[in-house]
Amino acid sequence: MGVIAKHSSMVFYSDGKDHYSQRVRLVLAEKGVAVDVINVEKGNVPEDLVDLNPYNTLPTLVDRDLVLYESMVIMEYLDERFPHPPLLPVYPVARAQSRLFVYRIEKDWCGLANTIIAKRSKDTVIDRARKELREGLITIAPIFSEKEYFMSDEFTLVDCCFVPLLWRLPILGIELPPKTGKPLTDYMNRMFKREAFQESLSEAEMDMRD
Repeated sequence: MGVIAKHSSMVFYSDGKDHYSQRVRLVLAEKGVAVDVINVEKGNVPEDLVDLNPYNTLPTLVDRDLVLYESMVIMEYLDERFPHPPLLPVYPVARAQSRLFVYRIEKDWCGLANTIIAKRSKDTVIDRARKELREGLITIAPIFSEKEYFMSDEFTLVDCCFVPLLWRLPILGIELPPKTGKPLTDYMNRMFKREAFQESLSEAEMDMRD
């Protein structure tokens, strides 16, 4: 990952296959933060992380004496700690709207994607999740013909949450229809070419799209 530095006081414990970890890596890359990224396999959590995070969850960020977990907590901290470029709007109303968009992504789509990826449910449940996620994305596709980013003229934390999910559509078994899905497909292609997004990709994530 391009943002790794030799001498960094910040350490990021990351799952190279997980979209929650990638969204934080994307924020780090957007801001050019010097950070040591430690890739952790699920089920093989290092002892130092167990001592730092009582939930033993990924992602986890360590900034000197501060330990943060939960991706949105980490992302908002990074946005305040490294204010340029800003990834949340300045005004309270717009910031609240951005947080609601993130909430919708979490509530409407991330759970469905997690159900598909985990493959621990019955096939009928996974098929239903895949159908619901695909329909949800098709429904929202037209908004991307109005703005360059997710309901915004600027790249924000909302995009940081949404784009890693879209990167995983092939492994989720979801293909968007050429016509109705075109605005969203165009958005995806723009975001995937973004330098910071390319830097955010782990080796495992690079293999998700050949």
